[in-house]
Amino acid sequence: MITFRSIVFNIVFYVNTVLFLVLGSPFYLTPRKWSIRALQAWGKASLWWLEVICGTRYEVRGAENIPQGAVLVAAKHQSAWDTFAILTLFDDPAMVLKRELVFIPLFGWFIPKFRMIPVERSSGASALKAMVTRAKEAVAMGRQIVIFPEGTRRPPGAEPDYKPGAAALYLQLGIKCLPIALNSGLYWPRRKFLRYPGTIVVEILPLIEAGLPRREFTQRLETVIETATAKLVEEGSESPA
Repeated sequence: MITFRSIVFNIVFYVNTVLFLVLGSPFYLTPRKWSIRALQAWGKASLWWLEVICGTRYEVRGAENIPQGAVLVAAKHQSAWDTFAILTLFDDPAMVLKRELVFIPLFGWFIPKFRMIPVERSSGASALKAMVTRAKEAVAMGRQIVIFPEGTRRPPGAEPDYKPGAAALYLQLGIKCLPIALNSGLYWPRRKFLRYPGTIVVEILPLIEAGLPRREFTQRLETVIETATAKLVEEGSESPA
C-alpha cells in the first residue's frame, strides 16, 4: 500500500503544482506579497494531499520562537518536503536556492517575482557576495531569509556538512538567527519516490543572538541543529506509523 499511495501522491503532487502555476499565472501581475500567499497556498495544499493520500502528517514545535520581522532562518535539510513546508511557517520568506531552478519553465519564472535569492554555487566568492547583497535588500523589507546551511539534502544520520553561506549572511546582515531541526527524511527520503506514513516534526529552536564571532556562531548553529535533529530522528524511528 505504501508504494501504491506514493505513486498516487506523486502524480497528484505534480498535477497540483502545474495547476497552481497555470491557474495562478495572474499572480505574476499582482503585488509580490499576494504572490507569496499563493505560493504558501500551494505548499499547504501539498501538505494536505500528503496527509490524505499517504498518512504523512506534520507537527511544528517551538513556533513561539519565531520573531516578528527580519530574521535569518537556518534549517536542516533532509528532504524536498522542507523546501515548500518551511515557506508556510513565515510571513514573508525569501529562500536561498540554487540558480538552476530559475530555468524551470513556469516555476522558475516566478522566482524573480517572489524575490527569492538564487545562488550560482559554482561561482565561489562572487556568489556569496551576490547572495549577501540580495539578502540585505530582503532584510530591509522585513523579510525572513531562509537558508539550508548544508546547501543540499542530507539523509537522516549522515555526517553534517555545513557550508559558509549561513555564517556569511549572519555576519553581514547583523540579525538574529533562528535554527530549525527536523526529521522529514524519515518520511520523504531524498532521491526516492516513496512517502511513508507518520508525523514529520519541525522544531523551531531558540534564537541565536546577533553579533557572535564567525567560529562561535558556526559551532553553535551546527551543535543546536544537529543535537535537536538527532533527537527527532530517534523519536521518529521509534514511533509507530
